[in-house]
Amino acid sequence: MKRSVLFKSLACLFIALVISKPKAFAQNSKSMTEVTTAVEHLRKAMVDADGATLDKLTSSELSYGHSSGKLQTKKEFVDDIVTGVSDFVSIDLTEQNIKIVGNTAIVRHVLSAATNDKGKGAGTVKLGILLVWVKNNSEWQLVARQAVKVP
Repeated sequence: MKRSVLFKSLACLFIALVISKPKAFAQNSKSMTEVTTAVEHLRKAMVDADGATLDKLTSSELSYGHSSGKLQTKKEFVDDIVTGVSDFVSIDLTEQNIKIVGNTAIVRHVLSAATNDKGKGAGTVKLGILLVWVKNNSEWQLVARQAVKVP
């Protein structure tokens, strides 16, 4: 009798786990697509100096770290892009890797860009980037970014 109850309990647990896996996979797959899209919108908004899109994609708590060690708030980051202090002529992202943990996404990639920053002129950068996105309601927003120099 005890074996039968134990077996039934284990069988029910197994079935519940098997049934819940596809749902978890589907949600994770949907989140991956949403985050990939958000990263692409951020890349395009930075190149286009699109302040409205940058404002929408970034959290009011944004911590934006440069490879030099300089840290910026959301306002400072958006203002520098819109005014051309940081001017990205083009941005290419490679080696992108996304990990979803609950309502948080960790994104790593290599950013290669042509720049034309105010007062500096034309240049190029190649950086390792870490982005942290948080899903607020139905929207993913960038809450943290850190860049490091790569060879």
